[in-house]
Amino acid sequence: MKATPTILGNRLWFPDPKQTAASGRINGLVAVGGDLSVSRLLLAYRSGIFPWGDEPITWWSPDPRAIFELDGFHVPRSLKRVLRQGVFEITIDRAFRAVIESCAVAGPGRGDTSWITPRFVEAYTRLHEAGHAHSVECWQHGKLAGGVYGVALGGLFAGESMFHRVSNASKAALAALVARLQQRGFTLFDIQMITPATAPLGAELISRDDYLARLVAAIRLDCDFAGPAPRGMG
Repeated sequence: MKATPTILGNRLWFPDPKQTAASGRINGLVAVGGDLSVSRLLLAYRSGIFPWGDEPITWWSPDPRAIFELDGFHVPRSLKRVLRQGVFEITIDRAFRAVIESCAVAGPGRGDTSWITPRFVEAYTRLHEAGHAHSVECWQHGKLAGGVYGVALGGLFAGESMFHRVSNASKAALAALVARLQQRGFTLFDIQMITPATAPLGAELISRDDYLARLVAAIRLDCDFAGPAPRGMG
């Protein structure tokens, strides 16, 4: 019999994700309830937890956890050609809200996006305005062709969702994101779970304990996602 998950109220806290497996709860389910305030979202990501679903909000820390090793990101030959030919214009944080709203719409390679509710859009837009959530956009002929968004804390980037309207646009945005994370000294790129879109690009699984240990080290770093590249780097 599964244990009852922790119910969150107004107090800003989360239970220890490591205890969820021992408690007999659904794998990865840490808590239910609370809110999507900037302070709670930041605490969640610092704790190795992310929200999913609405009414009520559920909070997760799955075991195993999917990541991209930044030096192990695989760029297929066809994508290399797209990047080399400059098929897309790549921008950073030019159209955050448009990216998250596009991710919320069902489409190719996005599966069930029902968790990106209007409440999530508003919450992550506030997080973006506070300087913690970021987007990478791909443009073609002046129109948004694809993109990806996520949350940056220290040396952690937590990827949330991506979309494309033109073939290879989301993959190009992801490749640009990986390059930016490498340039700025990030050490942990969390993608929560492996999907058919991320598996061919080198996504891999690590244990929750490993992820949480790497998270502690990552969030201690002083990495700047949105600012200029460090001196001597592209």
